[in-house]
Amino acid sequence: GPVLKLMQQVGPALQFRVAPEKREALGKDIQGDIKKYADETVPMLRERAVKLAPSIVGPLLEERFSEEELKQLVAFLESPVQKKLAQLNVDIQKGMSEKLVADTRGAIEPKYKAMEASVTQRVTQAISASATPPAKPASK
Repeated sequence: GPVLKLMQQVGPALQFRVAPEKREALGKDIQGDIKKYADETVPMLRERAVKLAPSIVGPLLEERFSEEELKQLVAFLESPVQKKLAQLNVDIQKGMSEKLVADTRGAIEPKYKAMEASVTQRVTQAISASATPPAKPASK
């Protein structure tokens, strides 16, 4: 979410405030920053989600399904239980998302802020360079 928001803010600045000849290189630099951020954070989020899943999924399943219903789920039989599970998936995803964000915020936020600062600095420099008229040769 925050990366998408940042890109929505950067896009117009690149398009309208950076010299055309500098846009492509700056875009590639920004993509590099975002890739680095993703490479650092996605594996951590995935690993943490796998660790958190049993503590979220298990209790919700035990709370909302009987032993017989759980047997039906394991066997993947066609039944109203599958519809009930589909509705539960919304709560599972919500619980996982909330817990994952809370659990990883301290580790993710500094990385996001560093990436955001790098992108902002690159865009600001490009805008400044684009706004500065070329120097005139000294008159003789």
